[in-house]
Amino acid sequence: MKLRRHPPATPDAARWQRAQRAGRRWAAWGVLLGTLIGVVSNAPAQWLADALQQASDQHLLLAETRGSLWDGSAALVLTGGPGSRDAAVLPGRLAWRLRPSWQGLQLTAEQSCCLTQPLRLRLLPGWTGYTLVLGESSTTASTTASTTASTTASKAAETTAGTAVIGHWPAAWLAGLGTPWNTLQLGGLLQLSSPGLQLHAVQGQWSLRGALAVELLNASSRLSPLPALGSYRLGVQGQAANGIASTVKLDTLGGALRLSGDGTWTAKGLRFRGQAVATDADAPALSNLLNIIGRRQGALSV
Repeated sequence: MKLRRHPPATPDAARWQRAQRAGRRWAAWGVLLGTLIGVVSNAPAQWLADALQQASDQHLLLAETRGSLWDGSAALVLTGGPGSRDAAVLPGRLAWRLRPSWQGLQLTAEQSCCLTQPLRLRLLPGWTGYTLVLGESSTTASTTASTTASTTASKAAETTAGTAVIGHWPAAWLAGLGTPWNTLQLGGLLQLSSPGLQLHAVQGQWSLRGALAVELLNASSRLSPLPALGSYRLGVQGQAANGIASTVKLDTLGGALRLSGDGTWTAKGLRFRGQAVATDADAPALSNLLNIIGRRQGALSV
C-alpha cells in the first residue's frame, strides 16, 4: 500500500492559513471584549453597595438597591458594624450616576432630604494608589443656613463662610451606629461643609489636603431635660505634604454644654483629647450626660 504525499504548501496557501488563524484569534478577542463590555455596562447597583459596605466596615450601607452600577438608587443606612443590630435609615432614596472619564471615574449623587445640591466625587487612579476629590480646593462659595434651623443654627452656619454646605442630616440618624449614640439619642441637625478636599492613598498610606467641617446645630439628648444643649463644630484641616498629620479641632458655637478639644488624624488612627463642662446654672441637668461623655474630673468630663 502506497502512502499518498501532499504537495508542499505554496507561499500563497501558507499566507492564507496564517490569515485564517489570525482572523479566528481576532474574532475570539472580539467576542471576549464584547462580553466584558456587556457585563460592565449592565453591572447591577449591588456592586456599588458591596464596595461601600467593605470600605466602611459595614457601617454605611446601600439597602434596597435599584438600577445599575452607572445609574441607580438605594436607601442609605448607618449601622453599628458587623454583628450589630442597630441600624437607622434616612428618609427618601439616594440616587447616583457613575461615569468614566479620561482621568478616572466621576460620581454624582442626589438626595432630596439631605443634599443641598448634587454631590460630586472624582476617583483618580494612579500607578501606586488613587486620589479621591470632593469639590475643588480653591473653590470658595457662599453658604446659606438651612431654613429649618433656628437663629442659633443660622449663626453657627455663618462660621462656615467661604465654604460650600454639602448637606444636612438629622442627628438622630447617628443612633444607627450603636453605642454610645443609641444611648445619647441626639436631636438636632448635622451640617457638612467643605471648601474642597482631596484624599491621596499611596501604598496603604493616605494624606488629606483641604478642609472639612461637621456642625451639630441645636443639639439635644434624651439624657438631659434641657430642650437644647448647644451647637458645635468639628473641623478637620488637611496638610499639603504627605506624612504630616491632619489636625482635628472641636469648638462650641454656643449653649449650656461647652465642648472643646483638639487632636491629629493619620492613616494609623485618630488621637484626640477633649473635654466637656456645663455652665453653673445647668450643671445638675447635665450631670448624667457628662458621666457618659467621658471621665469625670470634678466639673469636667475628659
